[in-house]
Amino acid sequence: MSTSQGLQILRKIVQQSTREYKGFENVLKSVRVLSGGGGTCKCALHVGEEHQNRGGTLHGGLTCTLVDAVSTWALMATEEPVAGVSVDLSVSFMKGARVGEEIVVDARILKRGKRLAFLSVDITNMADGTLLAQGKHTKYVGS
Repeated sequence: MSTSQGLQILRKIVQQSTREYKGFENVLKSVRVLSGGGGTCKCALHVGEEHQNRGGTLHGGLTCTLVDAVSTWALMATEEPVAGVSVDLSVSFMKGARVGEEIVVDARILKRGKRLAFLSVDITNMADGTLLAQGKHTKYVGS
């Protein structure tokens, strides 16, 4: 599969799960895919008022959802796509993103075995590259 084919498939997956599906993932409808394929997925999000907590920064629950979703999309952007099931997910928060800022969510597969996949996600401020949060996600991918 070529890089452009992988990116087209990835964009279709994201569109279906965030815009066409009316479940929880609809909270990600404003996420834009920047690049992906080969076990990676890079997305952007303009932090809007609907994404903020009471302190005026990106809600921690949405940050965790971004780690979950974008790392899953990276796992699906492979020759053997599988969504898997979460076994463990952790997020370290370094700095908040304010309403109006653009963030980048960059996910990649660290290792994929027969039963488990290990993924890493960096969330940064697009303007200056400041690391805002870092997530680790383990998914069961075996049968």
